[in-house]
Amino acid sequence: MKEFIIDLNCDMGESFGAYQIGNDREIIRYITSANIACGFHASDPTVMAETVSLCRQYKVMPGAHPGYRDIVGFGRRQMEMDQKDLINDIVYQVGALTGFLHLHGLTLQHVKFHGALYNFMVNQEARFIEIAAAIKDAFGNPVLLALGTHRTASLKKTCRKKGLRLALEAFPDRMYTDDGELLSRSHRQAVLHDPDVIARRAVTMVKEQGIESVSGRWIDMDIDTLCLHGDNVESIAAAKKIHGLFKKEKILTRPLAAPA
Repeated sequence: MKEFIIDLNCDMGESFGAYQIGNDREIIRYITSANIACGFHASDPTVMAETVSLCRQYKVMPGAHPGYRDIVGFGRRQMEMDQKDLINDIVYQVGALTGFLHLHGLTLQHVKFHGALYNFMVNQEARFIEIAAAIKDAFGNPVLLALGTHRTASLKKTCRKKGLRLALEAFPDRMYTDDGELLSRSHRQAVLHDPDVIARRAVTMVKEQGIESVSGRWIDMDIDTLCLHGDNVESIAAAKKIHGLFKKEKILTRPLAAPA
């Protein structure tokens, strides 16, 4: 019988001061990797430190989640930036998180861009490679995450040739366009809320390496990790359903940097 192994990641540490966002202490029980906000779209130093400590407690591998400098828009608004400025902003954010990781005896496993920056980079291979190279030079070649589409399949090959580590990601609670990109959140069908539907989609993504688009078209994917969300009650229920269904389907979960 074929063995199926997948990483489960979640965006975490997105609270700010007195404002509580997400259910980090619940969702962390079901994931293997955490994408920790670095202060530009959300989070603050205390939240970052607490989230890193949570990762250590639950043996979840930490990663940086840098975004545009856009707290008001939660990093979901596209910003025109000079490439040099963008690289410096990303290095600054990852560096901030790395300090807290060192403080807690942990190492940086991965880097995943947030929001509008994440979506923008799907179609910017040359810019993505340049940023990835800078991250490698600064932080010892952590894994980079990108949306798993037909476009990023070639990106993965390019990264491999250049000695860069890339993992491709899928979202069981999001609908996809026919081009294999995430359906805009402005669309009423963009985000799924039924835990059973989300769990079944997660199994399909892992075992069949693909999913149906919003119009019913099959989309082939190269998937290394699934992103779960922990920002509402339905998300936690979906995470529990996925955890249970994976056990039933003999799907193993393992962090991105874990040895094969």
